[in-house]
Amino acid sequence: MSAVLGEEHGEQIFTRFDTRVVSRLWSFVRPYRTVLWGAIASVVAYTAAQVAIPVTVRHAIDSMLGAPASLDTIVAAFAALVVLNGVLNFLQEWVAARLAQRVIFDLRRAMFAHLQDVSLSTLDQTQVGRLMARLAGDVNALQEFLETSVSAVGDLFLLVGIVVVLLWMDLQLGLLTLAALPALLLTRIVWLPWAREKFRRAREASSSVNASLAENINGIRTVQENRRQEVNATRYEVKARDNRDAQIGASRASQVMVPLVDTLTGIAMAVVVVAGGHAVLGGTLGVGVMVAFIFYVQKFFDPIRTLSMQYTVMQRAMAAGQRIFEVLDVPLQITDRPGAIALPASFEPSVEFRHVRFAYRPGQEVLRGLDLRIAAHQTVALVGPTGSGKTTVTALLRRFYEVGSGEVRVGGHDVRDLTLDSLGRQIGMVLQEPFLFSGTILDNIRFGLPGASRDDAVAAARAVRADTFIERLPLGYDTLLGQRGRNLSIGQRQLVSFARALLADPKILILDEATANIDSFTEQEIQHALALLRQGRTTIIIAHRLATVRDADLIVVLDRGRILEQGNHDTLIARGGLYAKLHESSRVSFDEA
Repeated sequence: MSAVLGEEHGEQIFTRFDTRVVSRLWSFVRPYRTVLWGAIASVVAYTAAQVAIPVTVRHAIDSMLGAPASLDTIVAAFAALVVLNGVLNFLQEWVAARLAQRVIFDLRRAMFAHLQDVSLSTLDQTQVGRLMARLAGDVNALQEFLETSVSAVGDLFLLVGIVVVLLWMDLQLGLLTLAALPALLLTRIVWLPWAREKFRRAREASSSVNASLAENINGIRTVQENRRQEVNATRYEVKARDNRDAQIGASRASQVMVPLVDTLTGIAMAVVVVAGGHAVLGGTLGVGVMVAFIFYVQKFFDPIRTLSMQYTVMQRAMAAGQRIFEVLDVPLQITDRPGAIALPASFEPSVEFRHVRFAYRPGQEVLRGLDLRIAAHQTVALVGPTGSGKTTVTALLRRFYEVGSGEVRVGGHDVRDLTLDSLGRQIGMVLQEPFLFSGTILDNIRFGLPGASRDDAVAAARAVRADTFIERLPLGYDTLLGQRGRNLSIGQRQLVSFARALLADPKILILDEATANIDSFTEQEIQHALALLRQGRTTIIIAHRLATVRDADLIVVLDRGRILEQGNHDTLIARGGLYAKLHESSRVSFDEA
């Protein structure tokens, strides 16, 4: 996925108009065609009102100089146009924003839903920061494009309307006024590549300084432990200074067109005043026409300035769209097979691995022909050095990854023939570092079973003795947790995860280093919870501490993806193998072998 997301070759900041991106984006706009046409209609009406106002001014002036009797009517029409112009301006902005927000909502929802189903093997190779950039920054770039593109269409209509009216009122003066356009076009051709480079450098510098800041905050404990504050501050200052210079350059590039357009506006205005003034004095041009020309010249270059900026927005949106749709196109590797069945409610929770081979990367096998049979309601402990394949066994059982060869069977069924939903409902996991989400403690207990009642959730917490600390909190079960539940101790978080697993009531339970980060006193306190969780379930325990696994029905010692030995505690002690040696040396961890 790294190549898919552009991590190997860098992110594109700008790209030209891409019909494929527009076509994909249209699929999200299509459901709101009515809103789109409403936005375009309001833009056209607003543009027509803008074009009509100077014409009304012309007739008002000509009326004062010729037939004052019609002045009241013209002034009333002018006032109505001004009010209508304001109303239509609000309407076109509101409808465009409404359309953009609906499309962006659907796009965010599609990306989130897709990423929820992307396999772990894909996510393992992807930087979270890049995914976040696509869910946030790139989507925002598209939102900006959608919100401004409707008004950009209005700017184009306004330009065409002004040109038509100028040439209609006076062909010669109109052509003289538009003579500044070639100079503007040449300026644009020269400005664009220079500005694009400035914008690219600004985006890269901003990404660099933000990454440095995030890394320093995440590693602040290590920074303080090693007294690296001054060194890191100096390094950050270099990046921040580079970002400052890049942003100033980008701002300069953005603003340089403003004085140029203003200069051309002044030149065009001078042409109208000089040439038009001579024509008025010569009697070949009406005063009202000249005043209308002045109004139109003032209006004419505003949309040109806006469209210059809109081109940059479009380029950024095209690049963002490419990256967003690359995410949506990431294939789902773990899906339900056609005809997949749900695990029946009464299935026997046996587990079997038949000649299973697996590698996270080609040529680096983690499991090498694993054969393992776990009977229903049996407690099995997987032990062995780091990298021996313990966690991989449980990941394949839960079908987070597909086996390279062989079979993983649950209740006599190949996991590939079972629906992912039913597999998830019947296999519960309690991990070494329990992940709690922002929300209340009650919400986290009910995470695996959202429809559970409050009473059932409280009963589960009491059963694992989590209620002893929950009820001491100011809001009890309604206490809001911070990010990852950091306002709880690791032991308290683990008890909440035990309550979550008990409430979900799976028939197969995986305890992956569930007591590794808990002190001995706390571990003794939660042994009751573990015993309760294991009752009536097939349980797989991954642990390094020998004291945690000695009571298991079966202890499986793994090494380099193969089973080195297996049996209960007494059998393995009598065999005199690796397990016995570790026990005799009184070491507490297999990693210390």
